[in-house]
Amino acid sequence: MKNTKIIALAAMMAAACGAASAQSSVVINGVVDLYAGSLKYSGDPARRTVVNNGGLTTSQWGFMGMEDLGGGTRAEFSLSGFFQGDTGAQGRFGTDTMFSRHAYVGLSGSFGKVMLGRFGAPSFLPAVQFNPFGDSFQFSPLILHTYVPSGPVGARTWAATTAGDSGWSNQVSYGTPVLNGFQANFFIQPGETGKPNGPKNYGANAFYTNGPLGLTAAYTNVEVSNPLSGAAILDATAAPVNYGSITGQKGYFVGARYDFKVLKAFATYRRNSNDAAGNKEMNDRTWTLSMSVPTSALGAVLVSYADTSRSGSLVGAGRSRDTLTAGYNHKLSVRTDLYAIYMSDRLSTAQRESSYVAGIRHRF
Repeated sequence: MKNTKIIALAAMMAAACGAASAQSSVVINGVVDLYAGSLKYSGDPARRTVVNNGGLTTSQWGFMGMEDLGGGTRAEFSLSGFFQGDTGAQGRFGTDTMFSRHAYVGLSGSFGKVMLGRFGAPSFLPAVQFNPFGDSFQFSPLILHTYVPSGPVGARTWAATTAGDSGWSNQVSYGTPVLNGFQANFFIQPGETGKPNGPKNYGANAFYTNGPLGLTAAYTNVEVSNPLSGAAILDATAAPVNYGSITGQKGYFVGARYDFKVLKAFATYRRNSNDAAGNKEMNDRTWTLSMSVPTSALGAVLVSYADTSRSGSLVGAGRSRDTLTAGYNHKLSVRTDLYAIYMSDRLSTAQRESSYVAGIRHRF
């Protein structure tokens, strides 16, 4: 009888633990992405033979979880950081914190989703989801033109078009429920200056999906830098163009994609208007055309082209950049794929240069 009671108690405890685990969960996940090859962006002083990190996806790791609060409401969190798989160093670069990708907590339910902390800027997901190279900060023409400067710090040959980093810290967002394929998100990052009317960042994005059709739009107003991107909202460079004098930026982005089955086509347009000290201004206009062509259930050819025109009194004579990337991605499994990429890049102030690499991406 005593043994029977012990077995019954153990069964009850196991059932209780099972119920608790069904109501909450925490997972560890991430990506390791490394490539090797020859790399030279337009304006670079020399070609480099490299083993580098993040050909298609910046290597990352983290924890994410949720708790079912009942009534369809959930508490959620994510703590996620970047790392450099080729060296083991933390972050995308030296100033990144441990959880520089995500560090947020939120509530979601039939009312939508509220988040507080550090996570993607309003401009990030629209760009990532509307080009075939996703969030490749190395080879996606759209992401390169949007977020990645070229040349040494303080003496850029090209400054990225979009201010405020791809992730915003100290922000609050609200996302609406998905209704008939439409969903919108609203973001605000207080400047934390102690002044109610002081500089701040805010923006919004929206997504619409209807079968093979996808549409997106985004708006950003950036007046303060992020803790991980330094004091300047765009770039600290003072010469030959004084990007460090830019004090505010308004950005607009629209994108469309359509899956024709034999290929998926993408098109985007971005306009960023910058105000700078001394009544100077700078305008960037970027358009892209891209496609993904499946060659089998496991492989696809990816092609993307971006063109940016830069003008305004801050830069004087107009400048431009165009980038073409072509690649092949092959899935070995649900979590592991191989890729090969060729990229041609040209600044109006430098010669056209090319890069060619091969890499491996593994998700866990």
